[in-house]
Amino acid sequence: MPVRFEQTLLEGNLIRRYKRFMADVELPDGSVVTAHCANSGSMATCKDPGQPVLLLPTDSPKRKLKYTWELYHSGSCWVGVNTHRPNALVAEAIAAGSVPELAGYAGMRREVKYGRNSRIDILLEDPDKGPCHVEVKNCTLLAPDGMVRFPDAVTERGRKHLDELMELAAEGGRAVMFFLVNRTDGKGFGPADHIDPDYGKRLREAAEAGVELLAYRTSITPEGMEVGTPEAVDLRPAHELSPS
Repeated sequence: MPVRFEQTLLEGNLIRRYKRFMADVELPDGSVVTAHCANSGSMATCKDPGQPVLLLPTDSPKRKLKYTWELYHSGSCWVGVNTHRPNALVAEAIAAGSVPELAGYAGMRREVKYGRNSRIDILLEDPDKGPCHVEVKNCTLLAPDGMVRFPDAVTERGRKHLDELMELAAEGGRAVMFFLVNRTDGKGFGPADHIDPDYGKRLREAAEAGVELLAYRTSITPEGMEVGTPEAVDLRPAHELSPS
């Protein structure tokens, strides 16, 4: 079942994204609102001015900005740009049994402290299976070669997460990097070596060290989102791929 948005999303067209966490959007009546952009990445390939976007209104008195930018339309599909969504989507899918690789655990907790002053996105626990640490990444970059890739900016934090997952795997625990491919266009998924070659190198090292790599596509509509079909993680550098 899709995870429905809390309220009906508001249509608009993107004017600009700026200061990382703000976006100006023109509404159908010509008025302009500023929405919160819950995404600290570069948002390359999902922030072109003039493209349709969908905003979530909020009436919370604690919020300075009354809208959150949820979806961006690439011209061929909706893209989930709110990075606060993926953890909940993946947790919901695991609980529903929609991720066979992570099924059969007795309990689940989120945002659990581990490693060097870090928090794991999802901790699965079971008296027989033992713990399984799952780190979730939101993937929205459509690379020049037509594949969806991660990351969309140099990420020291992302490399740190891989290091900590490798430490867990070395200790005999189960460690999983879960890439949520949050758009339906593009063919294939892999690391963005052209953006952050060090991350790509570390990801390959993590795979060799026993960290499990999972990728799943989302299904997105203006009403809601859900984790959909699995996607193979292609660790080959882009220059080794055959032209399609």
